[in-house]
Amino acid sequence: MGSVSGPLAGFIIGTVAAVMGVAGGELLIPTPVLLFGIDIKLAGSLSLAVSLPTMLTGFARYSQDSSFAVLHRNRTFVLLMAAGSIIGAFVGGQLVGAVPSTLLLPALALILVISSVKVWRHG
Repeated sequence: MGSVSGPLAGFIIGTVAAVMGVAGGELLIPTPVLLFGIDIKLAGSLSLAVSLPTMLTGFARYSQDSSFAVLHRNRTFVLLMAAGSIIGAFVGGQLVGAVPSTLLLPALALILVISSVKVWRHG
């Protein structure tokens, strides 16, 4: 990864993540794959390492105002979704060696297209 392009991509992802109130995951895997030609499985692992400081920074920022009040109001949903996410991450971690990259790339592309259409229609 380039000494300028890597930090620049990280800056853009961090900025978008903070503005949108997300971890930047919608950009964290496609960016290394598309800009740097990194294998999708490695990009997934890198996204975990990069998203943690992004999430912690966002959490610190948004916890200082009333942005997290919605979490309290939707506590059951948040807890159930978090539990599902933890179980899914465990299962996915077990499958990482079994699922070839040739299947993951089209799956990622399809997820991004569907997400884009849904977001576009929602806005």
